[in-house]
Amino acid sequence: MVTDEPSRGPTLTARQPKAVHSALGVLEAVAHLGAGATAREISQELGLPRATAYRLLNLLVQDEYLVRTPDLTGFALGAKVVQLAAVAAGPARLTSAARGIVAEARAALRGGVHVVFFVDGRVAVVDADPDFPLSDEVRLAREPARSAMGRLLLVEQESAQSTTRQEFAELGATRQLGEIVPGYGCVAVPIRDATGRFAGAVGFSGPRHRADEPSQVLSVLHPLAVRLGPLVV
Repeated sequence: MVTDEPSRGPTLTARQPKAVHSALGVLEAVAHLGAGATAREISQELGLPRATAYRLLNLLVQDEYLVRTPDLTGFALGAKVVQLAAVAAGPARLTSAARGIVAEARAALRGGVHVVFFVDGRVAVVDADPDFPLSDEVRLAREPARSAMGRLLLVEQESAQSTTRQEFAELGATRQLGEIVPGYGCVAVPIRDATGRFAGAVGFSGPRHRADEPSQVLSVLHPLAVRLGPLVV
């Protein structure tokens, strides 16, 4: 028999909303008590039975909303909470002065010029070229090894492949040559903070031959990164 009623998906039981509220309460308690809060302190803070607190803590650790402290006696907020906070805060923006400098580079290169920041160990797109959009911003964040800008993050984290490290040593830049879109490539140089660490990157995307022989592109990107440094970090 065919009906017009929508198919029924999973439904919440009477207990589940309370469990969700309790889990959120645990996250709030850890944030309030600070890194190293123990299960006993959290259960007392919330008035939860110790067994319930342990169960919720273990689930939140498993899902990366919490992490155990190195001595294994306490808990701290995990990577997913940090990521949610970053999303809630909204994307970073370039200053008007920085945008003007980037516009000059785009006019000089006549190709895609993009700016990213490295935030909490991930690539965050700050200013993608509207005339030459990135092929896949989500992949850039999830799979940094597939892009020139992401490879700079891996160089900074000392987890890049040896060929990428050698290329950076020779060029002061990283490249991706036709691995995402055949016939196209990208080149990226780091934006450094006052200590010399990589705060982000500027990248060029365009026809592969310009990345194969990147001297003209790098003659614009290197000065651009130097000028952007004091404006974005």
